[in-house]
Amino acid sequence: MFELVRARFTTQSALVAEGLACRRGERLVFAGLSCHLPAGGALVLTGANGSGKSSLLRLLATLLRPASGHLLWDGAPIADDAASYRALVHYIGHLDGVKPAITPRETLEFWAGLRGVAANRTGEALAAFELERVADWPCRWLSAGQRRRLALARLVAVPAPIWLLDEPTAALDRDGEARLVRAIAAHRAAGGMVAFATHQPIAIDAAVFIALDDYALAADAAYATEF
Repeated sequence: MFELVRARFTTQSALVAEGLACRRGERLVFAGLSCHLPAGGALVLTGANGSGKSSLLRLLATLLRPASGHLLWDGAPIADDAASYRALVHYIGHLDGVKPAITPRETLEFWAGLRGVAANRTGEALAAFELERVADWPCRWLSAGQRRRLALARLVAVPAPIWLLDEPTAALDRDGEARLVRAIAAHRAAGGMVAFATHQPIAIDAAVFIALDDYALAADAAYATEF
């Protein structure tokens, strides 16, 4: 799996969304959304609370099904082989996925094992987010910012081409944000791609911005025609 994922970094692969709509319960959250995320690309999702930023990331991660529209990877429908696509994705949501009884080092080794890759990048990942000093502490001793750094360190410890990040700077100080920006830049330089939702300004070069508020308005108009 590791060698397969690394090989995909060097291709011209692209993640494409065509005419996506998302429904939660009876509410149409957004509609008519299309985007293109190529190798080395970055999408920044902005918008008010409830506009659908998290929902879009969950759609891209195949954690939700679109109400309409299609997701394509390398030109093929993701739904045709969702398991293979998921092996290429790192999704980090609002929850950090940190167990209080184990250490940061053990946490990263667990994620490596879960993905079926060697744990030989654990030290590099800890250093990337300045976690060496706390690497062998129980995670219950970590601050909120340190837990967020640990969640993000998974990106370095277990390589995957597609990063989907929901409010990744939450609880981070300026140093943590700077480390995340460097990690994203290195990932894109290697041919990786990233999409993330944020309320805070973050310096990402040559990123494409998607304002979910616009697509939420389209959803409201579409919903109105249904009744």
